[in-house]
Amino acid sequence: MQLPNSLAELEKANSELSERREASAEWFVTCGVQRLLTLKKEEMEFRLERGRLYFAYWGREGARLWRVTGYETNSDSVTLQAERRFGADKQVITLMPRATAREGKIELATARLDLCARLGQLALAHDESAEIEQINLSQGATPGEPGPYARIALRQRRLRIYATGPVVPLEPSRIDAFLAASLLWFQRKKSDHTQYWLIVPESGAGIVGERLALLREGWREAITLLAHDAAWQTLTLQTVPTLHELLGQAVKTVKLPFTARETDWAEAVARSYPRAVDVVRSRHGATLRWRGLPFARVRRVLREKRVWFGVDGKRRQILCDKTQGEWDKLIAELHAHRRPDAPDRRHELYRARSEAWLETLLRQDISKLDPGLVIAPLHAQFRALPGAARPIDLLALRQDGRLAVIELKTTEDREHALQAADYWLRVEQQRRRGHLRAARLFGDTEIASEPALVYLVAPLLSFHRDFNTLATMLNPAIEAFRFDLNEDWRKGVRVARRMRVGEKS
Repeated sequence: MQLPNSLAELEKANSELSERREASAEWFVTCGVQRLLTLKKEEMEFRLERGRLYFAYWGREGARLWRVTGYETNSDSVTLQAERRFGADKQVITLMPRATAREGKIELATARLDLCARLGQLALAHDESAEIEQINLSQGATPGEPGPYARIALRQRRLRIYATGPVVPLEPSRIDAFLAASLLWFQRKKSDHTQYWLIVPESGAGIVGERLALLREGWREAITLLAHDAAWQTLTLQTVPTLHELLGQAVKTVKLPFTARETDWAEAVARSYPRAVDVVRSRHGATLRWRGLPFARVRRVLREKRVWFGVDGKRRQILCDKTQGEWDKLIAELHAHRRPDAPDRRHELYRARSEAWLETLLRQDISKLDPGLVIAPLHAQFRALPGAARPIDLLALRQDGRLAVIELKTTEDREHALQAADYWLRVEQQRRRGHLRAARLFGDTEIASEPALVYLVAPLLSFHRDFNTLATMLNPAIEAFRFDLNEDWRKGVRVARRMRVGEKS
């Protein structure tokens, strides 16, 4: 892996990578262990800006911009060491010409099948009285693509043991996806004489164990958690905590969200577009969002206030007299395309950051979701644990004093309920130890001594088909509700249906 540092090395890298991009009309792109998409060369680019090398592309999720910190090229592929969000998200991105993608799939399938076989041998060593009945990989994202999980069926007289485990690195951000896929597979194999094993790396066993504690007792007790060492040589039985044990654990004290006043300039822009622009404040400055889409940032550099503007994946510029025209052009484009009645619903400005758009609508009046919720204070992108990787979309308080953990989705997401359950756990740990009250998260309003509620929110047709199956597997102590919104929610949020998770519609 080459690590360019000097300007000359960066220019050389940019030139080399740009030439490779031109060599193929279409590219097969993977990020870490996840398949992303197939891109035409016109839909991606390498560019050098302000002494940094970037890789930008436009895909299903909108524009993405990665800073390239290292790269490696060979005859079949390009590998990038990349990061975004100021280093919070680091990935290895692989670019492979589509012509050689089929060969790459074969190699990938072979490597994963090898690890699948090793997991099978570990399972046999753990229970020598059993024999392997079937072993294969889970289904991939597309037909013919090797899946990321081993699927192993063991037979022990009348007993069937179904074991599954990842054959790819199990990153914390992918644990919910792994657990969701495993639970659905177990559900399909469920019978009277069945056991279920989860085989995971030791590094991820603790988090997986916590997730299992959030399940109904029947499922928590039926699943055996096993951890293998880094060399894939031994299996160790793991103890899965109970929900009561998790709720009693000590946690770091939650911090009150930063509430410093934004700059006069940001206030003026927000007042000029009161229904479109909101301001997100931090200790480093302020970010302006147009219906959830960040388009300007105010920061102090050497005691001087500076404003950068530009949307995701686009070049950001410093606002000054020379760029005033570009600023006016950006505002005009946002006004034309990022609005509920935009004429072109396929435009990137209309489609980008849809969950953030929904969040801003609810922040303006959360009572549209539930009249029983207190309108203010309302905490968006709230981290129930200091330094937590994933924030809660919205944390609200009901008029009866009960907390509401609100998780928003605007597209199908199989892990919707599992993510929300994890957020519920973190909030409950803080509430039970009195940290939320001590932080005066909701001012002088009393927080009730009752468990928080979970609100799972999405447009009517955007709940995943497996949502109900996974949601009903959660511990009944997690009181969760499903909110189906109108499909044209951008024009105004309306609740089409509300139901308790586990109840029939």
